[in-house]
Amino acid sequence: MSNLQRTREELANKNIKAFLVNDIESVCWLTGFTGSAGIVLLTPNGGRFITDSRYTIQAKEQVSGLDVVTFDTTSDRLGFISGNAREMGIETLSFDGTKMTYAMVDNLAKKLDGIHFASVDDPIAGLRMIKSPEEIDKIRAACKLADACLEHVVRLIQPGVSEYSINLEVEFFYRRHGAALAFEPIVVSGPNSARPHGKATEKLLENGDFVTIDCGAELDGYCSDITRTFVVGKASDRHREVYEQVLKAEKAAIDAARPGITGKELDAVARDLLGTAGLAEYFGHGLGHGLGRLVHDGGALNPSSQTVLAPGQVWTIEPGAYIEGFGGVRIEDDVVITSSGCEVLTFFPKELLELPG
Repeated sequence: MSNLQRTREELANKNIKAFLVNDIESVCWLTGFTGSAGIVLLTPNGGRFITDSRYTIQAKEQVSGLDVVTFDTTSDRLGFISGNAREMGIETLSFDGTKMTYAMVDNLAKKLDGIHFASVDDPIAGLRMIKSPEEIDKIRAACKLADACLEHVVRLIQPGVSEYSINLEVEFFYRRHGAALAFEPIVVSGPNSARPHGKATEKLLENGDFVTIDCGAELDGYCSDITRTFVVGKASDRHREVYEQVLKAEKAAIDAARPGITGKELDAVARDLLGTAGLAEYFGHGLGHGLGRLVHDGGALNPSSQTVLAPGQVWTIEPGAYIEGFGGVRIEDDVVITSSGCEVLTFFPKELLELPG
């Protein structure tokens, strides 16, 4: 069943007569369109894809199952959308209130005088969390490229190389292989590695540094996200202690990831193990997040998450420990939930690597 058919059934099940899809990632997921501008007016039995004249040819080539209409960029965009809504006989137009500002709704309502507007929970969000086999294959390909990227850049990890040089090489690698960055890579070393989302600097790697690399590819519209932490030169006992506890927590969470467990419960598996080792206070973020068209694609694994894991969902599993003045460790893999557990999609080695000093 296509994404369009699944969404139409969801609208019918939720008694939504018409839904405005304005989030471009959901538009692309729904239609297969790869441009940067477009909306969908969708009903349980029909719908229109609306974009501007820059994409007239592209939309006709890529979008099926919907009427495709385009407008000149110099014309009144909201007026054009309003006219199409009237032609479709829409009386109540629902929208996702988290994706539209008050000003957008107010301006559209003025154009659509007489049409009732209703803010609803996004009917597409839950559907997007369950990936099709084709989507999983695309994520798998992005993960394979992320593994290859780490294998390529790990040779650069040695004293005297800057964080920024490694950061650039990550970007060059992905672009040379036809991918975009899923997000700005994180390359941090020594005390900087205690910053979970630190930015690469001109700091030079030194013996005794933890080096954390967090990167991902966007390939064919889908993302990967992998993190590994290394040691430059010989690891100290403290390096090994922190690293092994984070690795133990990550492996335990992967083993526990299965249908029916909540995000809160899965987060606790890793957090409790780190707590036993006296490291819970250094783990300040959630265990993971959904992965798909976006690197944060919906859903979270954290102490308050009530999300129930289900087959077809793709998640990151990424516990960490960040100790100010010493350094930090994060180990991250991507997994897809199966009928009985999960399948790991990233394969770069996780044992502590001591790189030549």
